[in-house]
Amino acid sequence: MTDILNLFKTIGEDPAVFRNAFEFDASDSISAEYIMARLTTVPPGTVVVIDYLQLLDQKRENPELVAQVSALKTFANERSLVLVFISQIDRSFYPSIERCPGLNHVRLPNPLDLKLFNKACFLHNGELEVSAIS
Repeated sequence: MTDILNLFKTIGEDPAVFRNAFEFDASDSISAEYIMARLTTVPPGTVVVIDYLQLLDQKRENPELVAQVSALKTFANERSLVLVFISQIDRSFYPSIERCPGLNHVRLPNPLDLKLFNKACFLHNGELEVSAIS
């Protein structure tokens, strides 16, 4: 945890400021159920970053990805939390042709309705694209 907090120095921030406001969980038990259990006591407005979306779909004993994302969306809405999912981008994105990836480039080994998400943010080569998902 100290190593992670020290990374704040690389962006010019004092890690002590984040000591009680930042938590890192590297559990192998990642699933919607696990995430919701961990977040039951966090205050409204908490920002949660899940790195990365495809890990929810890794273990066969977990529910399908669409069910997990739906459950997390409902949970976040009920508790006023902000969930951010980092995702892999499919090899169909060609940086020499396209400026930034889009929703059609999100790597999905199993089906997922991306309309479950409210917004999408894509970063590539210094470019940033943010869009609402309808």
